[in-house]
Amino acid sequence: MTTEALTKADFEALARFRFGIRRYLRFSEQTVREHGLTPQQYQLMLALKGYPGRDWATLRELADRLQLRHHSVGELVDRAQAQELVRRDPHPDDARAVQVRLTPQGERALGRLSALHRDELRRMSAVLTLPEWTEVSS
Repeated sequence: MTTEALTKADFEALARFRFGIRRYLRFSEQTVREHGLTPQQYQLMLALKGYPGRDWATLRELADRLQLRHHSVGELVDRAQAQELVRRDPHPDDARAVQVRLTPQGERALGRLSALHRDELRRMSAVLTLPEWTEVSS
């Protein structure tokens, strides 16, 4: 692991990027709540729709994607299911697992919210650009 000294420009780039991340997350939290959902429910729906190669996931896969414990994801899915955002279907190959899928209502909510998030990311492109590091000469 290298621990090169950071320049003033490096600190400014890190601070600008961190500010951009926080600003985007705040926008996301407020927008999702204004639409009657929790940030966790939005993240769940996005993880489902964005799962590589398919539009469903198991609880274990969602736990990994959301970086949560399995039982926490189960509770999150329960709450989203009560709001008719997702549904559980039997897994055809594993009787111990279920497939979690978006409902049509969940698809519509995710579509509206994701369009708003995409538009915000476009507006924020300058502050959410990865920092470019200056080379320190030895």
